[in-house]
Amino acid sequence: MTGTQTAGRRYGGRDAAQRQQERRTRLIQAGLDLFGTAGFAAASVKQVCSHAGLTERYFYESFRDREDLLAGVYDELITTIIAETAQAAAAAAPDVDAQLRAGLEVFIRTLAGDARKARLVLIEVVGASPRLEVRRREVLHEFAAMVAAVVAPLPDPEASSSRLTMTAMSLVGGVNELLVDWTLGHQNATVEELIDLCHTLYIAAYRAISDQL
Repeated sequence: MTGTQTAGRRYGGRDAAQRQQERRTRLIQAGLDLFGTAGFAAASVKQVCSHAGLTERYFYESFRDREDLLAGVYDELITTIIAETAQAAAAAAPDVDAQLRAGLEVFIRTLAGDARKARLVLIEVVGASPRLEVRRREVLHEFAAMVAAVVAPLPDPEASSSRLTMTAMSLVGGVNELLVDWTLGHQNATVEELIDLCHTLYIAAYRAISDQL
């Protein structure tokens, strides 16, 4: 068998692993487009493949089923959002007020600026499967940990850890539900108003915790 006939042969300068990654990326994008518009329940594997311009064979090369694709799209979005939110907060250090606002602004604008992302992250993954519900809870805790890390160190971090953790989770959960409500059209606020309100809540909570230590 010649070199051009081997499994690792290259097409257009790309090897097999690169071509598979490109196909996976196309499926992820198709998943975002369809799950974020028609919804997870309404989009079939066949429709995803058609949207991506691929056969079902290539779908199962990267994903077990629709749920696996939804998890893949969700994880990619969350990984990017967490990284960009953390980067924005870090760039505003050491001013806690500025850090909290910078992080909230990136998070809120990312979702509010793309209806597909907002629907998928805030609505479609909710209750989609036990696996995704576990992952969704993990993500809330990851964001809460990020908030806690921004406001620490407080005067006595060890003594305040439980209160800080609970406060951070309540704030993250509150912002999440507010954005769900906004995405569903129950709130008429502008993006700037959403950011201002959430920032006000975060700062009030931070100062209240600080004053109690």
